[in-house]
Formats: sequence, C-alpha cells, structure tokens
Amino acid sequence: MEHRLLVVEDDTLMQEAISDYFVSKGWHVQAAGTGAEALGIMKQGSFHLILLDVMMPGMDGFTVCRKIREDSDIPIIFITARVMEEDGLNGYALGADDYVTKPFSLPILHAKAQALLKRCQEKTTEKHLCAGSLEIDLSTHEIWIQDKKVSLPPKEYEMLLFFLENPRRIFSREQLLIRFWGYDFDGNERVVDNHIKKLRKALGACGCAIHTVRKYGYRMEVEK
Repeated sequence: MEHRLLVVEDDTLMQEAISDYFVSKGWHVQAAGTGAEALGIMKQGSFHLILLDVMMPGMDGFTVCRKIREDSDIPIIFITARVMEEDGLNGYALGADDYVTKPFSLPILHAKAQALLKRCQEKTTEKHLCAGSLEIDLSTHEIWIQDKKVSLPPKEYEMLLFFLENPRRIFSREQLLIRFWGYDFDGNERVVDNHIKKLRKALGACGCAIHTVRKYGYRMEVEK
C-alpha cells in the first residue's frame, strides 16, 4: 500500500528535501507552504501522515494541529527549529504524536514516520486497553475497574485515554485546557482541576494514578 504524506513546511528547500526523500521510499507526497494551504489540501483528499512545521508565517503549526484535531486523528509529527521541551509538550497536548528538531536526519525522520504508522495501525486493531486493574473496551467505551463497570462523562473519558496514551509525561493545566476545551474557552484552569478530581475519584485504587506535579501540572503513573 502506498502511504500518503502531507508535508507542511514554509522553507522551500526543506520542503523539497523531505518530499524527494519520502518519494524515493515509495510514498505519495503533497506539500504546503502555509497552514491555510495545508487545511485546504486536507479537504480535497486523505493522508496517512502529516509532517508539520511549528514556526510558519500567519498560522503556526500549533494552530494548524488544533484545527486538524477538531475532526481528524491523522498521525502528526511536528518539525521544530526551537530546541525547547515546551514545544514538544505543547505539541503532545494539542494531539501531535511525535516531533523532530531541526537539523535532523532524513533517514531518522523516515524511520520515525514508519514506526508511528505501525503503532497507529496496531492501535486500530486493539479492542481493549488494560492498565493496572483498569480495562477499557475501545469499541464500546465501557470501563471496568477491578471487575466493576464504571461510567465516565465524555470529557473525563477522553482525558483518561489521553493520560494512558502518554504515561509519565507532565502536562500543565494550560496545555490540558487547550487540548480539551480549545483556545476559545472562556473559563479558567480550575475546570481542569475539577475534572481531574472527579477522574481520580472514579479511578480509585486501580493502579493508575494521576499525580499532581507541584508548580506545573499533572502526570499519569501506571503500576506494572
């Protein structure tokens, strides 16, 4: 099967280098130089993966990612020139799957892309997610903790899956607010604390715990 890739990069030389390399590996590649152009291309066809530059004029990569995540789970790898952990964390909070920092090796970027697609394909075949004494039926959204069925509101269910998919990563309240309520939300960060509190109560002692990281945010720990 031919994989379809969308490269979103305003640097023409970088865009061409990435495109040529992936084409040489058998991929079908389309490219965009701006976020708006990329969103327009996505309306015309489907892709298996997006390589998305963070720093672009006009609409930056974070904004493009947020807009894509409103209705698509397509895998996204951020490309950033800034050596900042915050960029990576913001990307993960917005729904990105991985990121690379310029300058990077094209073979390594291709290997990351292949590995990400493999993980995503394996994930689509999974029907159950297990962690500690927690089990989630991904097809029905049913949750079982210590053999007892537990019901969660949609927002808390989404947060639980997000934390389980990103164990031990620390996310600030602001990042979680953006991820689950969007940039335009009028409330404050206390809404995050309230949902975390309810989620903790529902989880109980199941081997999955959301810990508060003082002065920063929250992190999921899963007992082995």
